[in-house]
Amino acid sequence: MKKLLLPSALAAVLMLTGCSKKLAQFSSDYFTTTPNPLEVVGDKVPGAVTGNVPEKFFVKNAEVTVTPILVYGDKETACTPSYFQGEKVNGNHQVVPYETGSTVTIPVLFDYTPEMMRSELYLAFDVQQGNSQYTLPRVKVGEGVIATSTLASAGSVTPAITPDKFQRIINEKHSADIKFLINQTNIRASELKSEELKALTEKVKDAQDDESLEVEGISISSYASPEGGVKLNTRIAEGREKNTQKYLDKTLKKNKIKEFGDLTAEFTAQDWDGFQELVSQSNIQDKDLILSVLSMYKDPEVREREIRNMSSVFDQLAQEILPQLRYSRLTASINVIGKSDEEIQRIYKLNPKALTVDELLYCATLTDDNDQKLDIYNTAADIYSDDYRCYNNLGMCQFIDGDYDAAEASFNQAAKLAPQNAEVKMNQGLISLLNKNYSKADAQFGNAAGVNELPEALGTYYIMTGNYNAAVKAFGNTKSNNAALAQILTKDYSAAKATLAGISKPDATTHYLNAVLGARTNNSDLVYSSLRQVARLDKDMLAKAKNDLEFAKFNISAIN
Repeated sequence: MKKLLLPSALAAVLMLTGCSKKLAQFSSDYFTTTPNPLEVVGDKVPGAVTGNVPEKFFVKNAEVTVTPILVYGDKETACTPSYFQGEKVNGNHQVVPYETGSTVTIPVLFDYTPEMMRSELYLAFDVQQGNSQYTLPRVKVGEGVIATSTLASAGSVTPAITPDKFQRIINEKHSADIKFLINQTNIRASELKSEELKALTEKVKDAQDDESLEVEGISISSYASPEGGVKLNTRIAEGREKNTQKYLDKTLKKNKIKEFGDLTAEFTAQDWDGFQELVSQSNIQDKDLILSVLSMYKDPEVREREIRNMSSVFDQLAQEILPQLRYSRLTASINVIGKSDEEIQRIYKLNPKALTVDELLYCATLTDDNDQKLDIYNTAADIYSDDYRCYNNLGMCQFIDGDYDAAEASFNQAAKLAPQNAEVKMNQGLISLLNKNYSKADAQFGNAAGVNELPEALGTYYIMTGNYNAAVKAFGNTKSNNAALAQILTKDYSAAKATLAGISKPDATTHYLNAVLGARTNNSDLVYSSLRQVARLDKDMLAKAKNDLEFAKFNISAIN
């Protein structure tokens, strides 16, 4: 009987060695976490824990569920577990050999909350071994969460303004033609009686007596039709110019018009450009052939000869086209001068309804006070309720004021009136970004191409969705907190320093980012001086700094 017990006992020992003994406790030395501390990317806290399981550790019939757990304060959050098994287990998970051990990877992914900044990362182990279940002690594998990327702020992005069309000076051109007979330079009396010429004279005369009008100049352009040769046509066109100028001088003197700006005159000997334009617009049967000749020959004499050779159409040209090219054109350039800034502001206070919508929208740009802008855009929306720009710009001011619900309502009203407007789309995208509806924000920004404010909005979107390189590219040379943050997150610290220095109105976030920059470049003076500025501007942000692992190497507890 004793001889039979020895092999049984040996078998039992062997079973315990590779299969039946319980799994030993894991050691923190087995694990490395990347990154450590963890870092927020977008709204998530991603990472990976690499485990080096030693030889003769992982028993052959064990199944282990490893759950990463983030512990903070009196709370803890678990993420998706990973599963491993011994080589005797019939399953589909990664096998860890008993004899050699193995390297395992445990993904980490948590939904971020601000309380996680001060936290500890643990691994929890639940073991199934045959019919037995037990839990091994947790192992600490990480310390805290760096949340610098969460400093990105959609609320700090400047919304897009829909511009007014107000112009203080609007230039108008008023013209009249004097027609000439073939080869003639004298002005016929019948031409001087034309309504067109009378109207031009009255326009110039009225402008002299109206403070809101200014004659910038009067020009004379005289032409000869292209048949007849260059020498002859030059003499004719020049004669028409001289006679037209004499008429104009006499008319200005007769009407006592002394303020008419610059007076210029020129002539064109052969108006081939005008000829080509009139032919292309005509119904002449062979017009394509005529246009072909014009494109084929550049010499004016050759052109004229070739066209005259087209006897079937030349008579029609002589009757319909060429007479229209024998003229002098008088053009008065008149500036219409609008209301001054002071006038617009005065009228707004007295009777805003007396202003056009563009004058009202322009009035809002004359102040830097957001409350005054709000008042003006509200008034504009009441008076011109069918103009989407009033609502969009009202929403812009409400957004800057932090009244995001009101801003959203205004942007939506603007969108009803102008569904495809790019500025409105961008501003709706900012609301979506604030609400962390990233797919909707992406689509709305995609319909806002060309909007001046879009680069900052897109850059902020990319930070908040974790694409830091794309954010830097989108920001370009923008000088803002968000732009500097993107550069810090991509470790381009010299660029971040320049961006922060270029911000015209630094706030608490600007100084906080400077402190982060100081911490990452081991510049303790910059850390302390910047955090003192944070303390002066925003006590809540200072409290955040005291929990921020960016400053773990610095004693900032005394700053208040």
